[in-house]
Amino acid sequence: MAKRARRMRALAGAAIAVALLGASSGSYAQDTPGYNIVPVAEGLDHPWSLTFMPDGSMLVVELSGHIRVVRDGELTPDPVGGVPPVYFESQGGLFDVLLDPDFEENNFVYLSYAHGNPDNNGTRVTRAHFDGATLSDLKVIFDAVPTKDTPVHYGGRMAFLPDDTLLVTVGDGFDYREEAQKLDNHLGKVIRIDRNGNAPEDNPFAGQEGARPEIWSYGHRNQQGLLYDDVSGRVYEHEHGAQGGDEINIIEPGKNYGWPVITWGIDYSGARISPYTEYEGMEQPLLHWTPSIAPAGFTLYRGNLFPQWEGDLFVGALAGQHVRRVDMENGDPVGQEELFGELGTRIRDVRTGPDGYLYVVTDGEDGSVLRIEPGKQS
Repeated sequence: MAKRARRMRALAGAAIAVALLGASSGSYAQDTPGYNIVPVAEGLDHPWSLTFMPDGSMLVVELSGHIRVVRDGELTPDPVGGVPPVYFESQGGLFDVLLDPDFEENNFVYLSYAHGNPDNNGTRVTRAHFDGATLSDLKVIFDAVPTKDTPVHYGGRMAFLPDDTLLVTVGDGFDYREEAQKLDNHLGKVIRIDRNGNAPEDNPFAGQEGARPEIWSYGHRNQQGLLYDDVSGRVYEHEHGAQGGDEINIIEPGKNYGWPVITWGIDYSGARISPYTEYEGMEQPLLHWTPSIAPAGFTLYRGNLFPQWEGDLFVGALAGQHVRRVDMENGDPVGQEELFGELGTRIRDVRTGPDGYLYVVTDGEDGSVLRIEPGKQS
């Protein structure tokens, strides 16, 4: 993977907690709380995602194929052992680690990652037993088909539903975007499997001839944000457009989200991808961004430390180098603002911690995990 020169040194390695105004745009200055940005872990190699453990520790996934542990406020020196080999090239690598709903009883975790080689690679999900230091008893439970020869657009985000079935995003592979509209493959899809990798019988295309039974929704591009909100019962997803056309969608089973037949973006060459921004039988996004912010990571804030943000969506912006807050009222977006742009770096993930703080993961070969704490408004 080409190394990016940007280094997150805004906080200079010290435990800095400087009270900041909280918005790099003034649209919501009146209701944006003051905050402090506190470093939690630094010197990470292209961190991609963050997971919270029941004991208060955190697992940080590095794209290069390592899982790092933050325990008692410190980054442990040794990565987690037993991680399977990943295809680490361009956008490929290790993506997510997700705890089983019954983790405290069975110690299972789920990994999503790119596997294979330059000519044949794809998105894979593996289940493993985790003892706090090492993975064991690895079992591959899902492989996206067909494999491809592009090291990009894997998707790779995961989320559990209340019935303990697992949703996984699979990107379109970039050069294979037309496959996103076909049901005989997994490219450009959200898939739903049980914890053993089987397709549930109530999946929308189970039993349909020529369709992959794991498919939950289709017509997607490269989905790097996925979450289930147990208050609203909604599944939220976001995905990259090309030049413009980034989207947030509410995912429902069996629905077609349009890519590449409908899009609000254009191709990187400047050519039109499609003349359509809407088409019968295809879903419209909850919102879309043109120009692109390059969305990565996703959370819906539920906590008591930032009451002004309750129920709002937060999206990391790689190109925008900020966290985009989407102000939600009664299930609809009513405004947006840019947060934490003073960091001056790409944001790869954003999560709500069980402690009520917001956590931000910065991208790059010297990435960091940062905690957002309430602070005094200036």
